[in-house]
This record gives sequence, C-alpha cells and structure tokens, in this order.
Amino acid sequence: MKLFVGLGNPGGKYAQNRHNIGFMAVDRIAADHGFSPWRAKFQGEIAEGRLGSEKVLLLKPMTFMNLSGQSVGEAARFHKLDSTDICVFHDEIDLAPGRLKTKAGGGHAGHNGLRSIHQHLGPHYDRVRMGVGHPGHKDAVPGYVLKDFAKADEAWLDDMLRGISDGAASLAAGDDARFLNAVALRLNPPRSGGGTKGAGAKDKVSPVPAPAKAPLSEPDASDDRSALQKLADRFR
Repeated sequence: MKLFVGLGNPGGKYAQNRHNIGFMAVDRIAADHGFSPWRAKFQGEIAEGRLGSEKVLLLKPMTFMNLSGQSVGEAARFHKLDSTDICVFHDEIDLAPGRLKTKAGGGHAGHNGLRSIHQHLGPHYDRVRMGVGHPGHKDAVPGYVLKDFAKADEAWLDDMLRGISDGAASLAAGDDARFLNAVALRLNPPRSGGGTKGAGAKDKVSPVPAPAKAPLSEPDASDDRSALQKLADRFR
C-alpha cells in the first residue's frame, strides 16, 4: 500500500490558499480515479482506491499544518507502512509558480508541515514539491502562503493538478520520470504544425489551395506570321 498525503489547513477560509495546494492535489486524484468518499480517520480525512496495480490511501490531515505529522504518523503506524511508502504533496516557495519536482528524503527547508512529519517519521519519505513562488522576502512568506491564489494562477494551477492526476498511477508505481512527464505534458503541451498551445490531435490546418494556372491560349488561325516573325514581335 502507498500513502499519499496532501498538506493544507482545514476549513473553508483556507481552501484556496497557496498553502493548501497539497489538499487540492489529492482531491483531484480522488475525484478523477474513483476513490471512496472522504471519511474521518487518523485525525484527518481519508479516501481509498487504486492507482494502476497499487492500493493507495489518500490522507488530508485536519490537525492544521504545523501538526500534520500527528495524522501522518498515526496512519503510517496503523497500516504498518515504511516511511518510503509515503509521498507528501506540498507547496514549495523555492519553485516558481507552475514548476513541480519530486524528491526522496532530505530536509524540510523550514516548511512547517514537513517539519512536523520529520518529527514523527524521520526524513526518509517522498515529496512532490509544487511551486507557488516566493514573495521576495522571508518575512512575507507566512502571509503569502496563507493568501488565495491569484486569478492569474488559475490556468497553470488547473494544468498542474490535471497533470498530477494523469501521472498518479506512475507515481504510485515509483516511476517518477513518467509522472513528471505527465505533468509536463499538461503544463507545456507540444505544439505541432505551428498550432497554438493545447491544440488537440484532431485539430488540422486546412491546406491553402494552390493558385490556378492560367489556361493556355488557343492559336489564332488568322495569324499568318512566320514563327521567327512572331518571336521577333514579342520583344518589340
């Protein structure tokens, strides 16, 4: 079994915050892949289902961000999961908006949700780092991540979440490269034939018809000039 954890804060006033992008990711996976309805357990909300051949438990801790590790640790102990079976989706201020990276183990870089998980599990779990950008000064970070995404973020955010859902089975199978490719195809779809971003495979460019050739003139039967004379007259 795999445990996918989305980080965020509970309650409607936080739902669209940058800090809640982890909740958004697991919500999209649950909706797109036919997971069970969310229900309360492990100091959070869980949904169960399958991604490819893997049984996966989705978890949204309801402890508030700073205590996320309590919920994650409880779920891991109950299901006897190794920390390497856990993948955490979280906001990442050190990545530009619309950028995404995976990471196995490592530090928490000051992220309070990760810090709490470190305290309960140690550092050896996987992460999906979802870029939300940096406000420019470290003192502005708390206010920045606790504000809603701007209107200008809606397009890339939707593409990122769709890409995460597209590649979720690959992530569960441990194929990070295929997962990242699925996200990249949503964020930067290939352009073919000079078409615009996002043009579907069925979109075709109609060929421009070639200009019609002028018909050849019929010879004038009344013209009794010699061939040489006709040629000379053309250059007068």
